[in-house]
Order: sequence, then C-alpha cells, then structure tokens
Amino acid sequence: MKRKLLAFSLASGLLASMMTSNLVAAEAANNPDTEEWIELFNGKDLSNWSPKVRGYPLGENPFNTFRVENGIMEARYDQYTEFDKRFGHIFYNGGPFSHYKILVEYRFVGEQVNGGPAWAYRNNGIMYHTQDPKTMTVEQDFPGSMEYQLLGGNGKDPRTTGNLCTPGTHVVFNGKFTEDHIINSTSDTYHGDQWVTAELVVHGSEKAEHFINGKKVLEYTGLQWDDRTPNGSGYIALQAESHPTDFRKVRLLNLEGCMDKKAKNYKSYFVKNNSKVCQF
Repeated sequence: MKRKLLAFSLASGLLASMMTSNLVAAEAANNPDTEEWIELFNGKDLSNWSPKVRGYPLGENPFNTFRVENGIMEARYDQYTEFDKRFGHIFYNGGPFSHYKILVEYRFVGEQVNGGPAWAYRNNGIMYHTQDPKTMTVEQDFPGSMEYQLLGGNGKDPRTTGNLCTPGTHVVFNGKFTEDHIINSTSDTYHGDQWVTAELVVHGSEKAEHFINGKKVLEYTGLQWDDRTPNGSGYIALQAESHPTDFRKVRLLNLEGCMDKKAKNYKSYFVKNNSKVCQF
C-alpha cells in the first residue's frame, strides 16, 4: 500500500510540475514584455536564404560560396582559383521588413581569396533595406541598400567595425545630409578570428542605430535612396566580399505589430502599429 501511495505521490508531483511548467510557458508567451525573436538562420542549412553572386542569377551558389558546417553559415573561397569580382550576397527570403532589430554574430577566418581587392580584406556586411533581390541584374555588384559594415583588424592598426556604407543610398548624419559613401563608427578594433556581436536597430526610414558587443557606436537618420525617396522598407542580406567569414547567429526582432493593449498579440516593445494583425 505504501508503494502505491508513493507511486501516486510521485505521479501527482510530476503532473503538478508539468502543469506549472506549461503555465509558466503560457504566461511567458502572453507576456507583452517577452521578446519574440525570429531565428533567420536555423543552424542546419540554407533554408529560407537565396544566394546572389555577381555573374550568376539569383539562387545559384557558384563554387559552393555559401554553406553550412558545424552549425555555422560560412562564406568560403576554397573552390575558387581567383575572385574575379564575384561579389556575393545571400538574401533572407522573408520580408520586407521596416522596423526591427537584427543581431548577427560573426568572425573573419583564414586568408583572403586570390584577386580579392585590398579594401575587402576582412570586410563584409549586413545589407538592409535592400532592393528586392529579384530585381538585381546578373552582373550587378551590390544591391541598392544600407550596409552595416563588418570589418576585422590586421593585427596592429586601428580599424573600426559597425560602420555605414551607402550603395545607392544616403543618410543624414549629425543633423546634416551627406553623400559620403562611408561613415565610420566609434567602435573598438577586433583583430584575429574572435567572434563579434553586431546589432542593428532600424526605425524605417527615420533612424538606425549600430551596436557592437552591446555598445552603441553609430546613429543616423533620414535613410533614403539616391533619388531622395525614403528608404524605409526592404530585404536583408549577408555579404561575401572575398574574405572567408563565419556567421553563427542571425536573428531578428520585429518592432512592427499590434499596439492595441487589448489584443492578445500586443507587445510593449513595438514602435510601429499594424492594426491588421491584431488578435482579440
């Protein structure tokens, strides 16, 4: 009898534990302050990503430039004999996105491919607010976009990362419109093959902020195309500019959603309202 009571007690305790766990999970899911990040890279394959390499149509992955090994998305050049200006980008198939945070963990590894330009040494980027990749021409080098530039040090000289590049675009920096192609950040220099966390906060065409390892290093406003139209919505891509690079985390937090506090899917961190998605 004691054994049965003990077994019943253990079963009851397990059931209570499961119920408590489910309740905590439900509360977390319904908590308006709980951030719901989207894992853009699943750590297994290139599902939901489309390569675009100069000289090749969207969707082709020449020389196995982009691949996944050991849970890491890699840009590699071991099957190239020379670079030959084959600038590459790999686009996330979702979107377009307008207001969001994106977090990327990256590192530079190995040696630059033969024929890669000197300026592309340990140089890649997060392209955001890009044109639709389907509109890129076969011979196009870079998509029209804003580029969160990722740079690695050479072991001795200072070189900031988290800079801004503007292929086909412009911004307002320190309150003044500028056509400068590169705006440097205030970040530290990261030499060697160490992992670095890059975070970008985007508020449509109004404002963008760059963070490196949790530290804010750059801010600008007035994101726009060459023709001065707002550049506030678009797609996301990672670069392959000729230096081997690893990406082990790529995640996004959408800042656009239902801002009605009565809705089931209201989130306190939303900054742009989309009443069409409200659930009651």
